[in-house]
Amino acid sequence: MVMVEGTIDSFPFRAALEPIGKGGHWLKVNTALRDAAGADTGDTVAMEITRVGEEPETRMPMELRKALRVAPGAQASWADITPMARQNWILWITTAKHAETRTRRIENACDMLASGKRRVCCFPGLTWLTKDYVTSRETWLPLPNSKAKTNKE
Repeated sequence: MVMVEGTIDSFPFRAALEPIGKGGHWLKVNTALRDAAGADTGDTVAMEITRVGEEPETRMPMELRKALRVAPGAQASWADITPMARQNWILWITTAKHAETRTRRIENACDMLASGKRRVCCFPGLTWLTKDYVTSRETWLPLPNSKAKTNKE
């Protein structure tokens, strides 16, 4: 994945370009971003993007750090995965609502990493770029409510 920032019809955004193989990447433009840019599916838009430097590492929770210290296989896998993959694992763990769930996720993460799994997958909330999970390096602009749009004639 490649982190980019740019504009769609002058609306700023930051996102990850996902690899599609053979050297290409794709950008998912979700409904919220389309609405914020004032674009509809099928519209032609002006778009500018630029690569963002390397992403800073997400701060690892102490419980995960301790668990990895006693799980050499998991620790080796952790060191070998990308910063974005590590961020996804951390997000999966830290979004648990209960301490028991968080503990169970840390145990499962260590098992999965030790078995060679590089990414946690398919859990609600893995949309890593979300207004509810803002890090100190992110700036969020309010998105207009798409239902509040008015037609000016």
